[in-house]
Amino acid sequence: MDFPFKAQWITRRRPEARDVEVTEMSSGDDCSHDMFVEVRYNSGSIDDIFSARLSEINPINVDEETAQVIADWHYWVAMGYEF
Repeated sequence: MDFPFKAQWITRRRPEARDVEVTEMSSGDDCSHDMFVEVRYNSGSIDDIFSARLSEINPINVDEETAQVIADWHYWVAMGYEF
């Protein structure tokens, strides 16, 4: 994946999309049971970095390779596959 890129972050707990910047993959320790990325969330006085599941990330205007990697992971999760 080509970092950084803009995305929308949508979770089950917060179904309203949040605009974020995906900055990098999370550490290997964080990705032992799921794929996580680091996202910068900026809204008003909030400017923070969070770990987000890659399956909750919808990329915006990314290169073809990044879009394919994320689409493949979304498919993997939707099919119920696990590590």
